[in-house]
Amino acid sequence: MPGLQTDRIEKQVVLRAPRARVWRALTDAREFGEWFGVRVDGVFSPGARVTGAVTHKGYEHLTWDVTIARMEPERVFAWRWKPGVVDPNLDVSNEPETLVTFELSDVEGGTLLKVVESGFDAVPATRRGDAYRRNDEGWAWQMESIARHLAAAS
Repeated sequence: MPGLQTDRIEKQVVLRAPRARVWRALTDAREFGEWFGVRVDGVFSPGARVTGAVTHKGYEHLTWDVTIARMEPERVFAWRWKPGVVDPNLDVSNEPETLVTFELSDVEGGTLLKVVESGFDAVPATRRGDAYRRNDEGWAWQMESIARHLAAAS
């Protein structure tokens, strides 16, 4: 399929909230966990490795594990992780990570939140398609989840 993008997933949503409020929902670990579906252990800071228990029904056996790559207040929040791992017994320790980047910008009526996850072309071919599909669906769901969270909180 010529032109098919396989290395990156991009999603966006306009949130009816000021940028400072969206930033807090993204970077306050407790609040992030509420809408993302993880009980975060630790705080988000550049370079920190942060883990937590996944709370999504059917995925409670998984641990969320990221390394915070970048935090530019009210602009960019990014982490690295191993994408699409749903089998806790699968050893992915030697696999490359993808980069998840949230970007915030002001738009009419609120904040545009864009998420880009890049680096799938480096994921081993045996897992790449499944990881991409799972995360593509997951990011669509998460954009709806943060929108619901912020709407309920206002």
